[in-house]
Amino acid sequence: MTRERAGRPGATWGTVVRPIEHVVQDEQDDHVEPRPNRETRRAAARATKKRHSTR
Repeated sequence: MTRERAGRPGATWGTVVRPIEHVVQDEQDDHVEPRPNRETRRAAARATKKRHSTR
């Protein structure tokens, strides 16, 4: 593992810009809804738990 360090004063960085994003075509016709994120799932679970505990 190499660690990135600050260069010498006046030194230039040799960088190359390369595209890293690729477009992926979705071949599925049926659209699946994305899963809610963790925060949303936990909030829904708390609300359900709270609703059932007050009865």
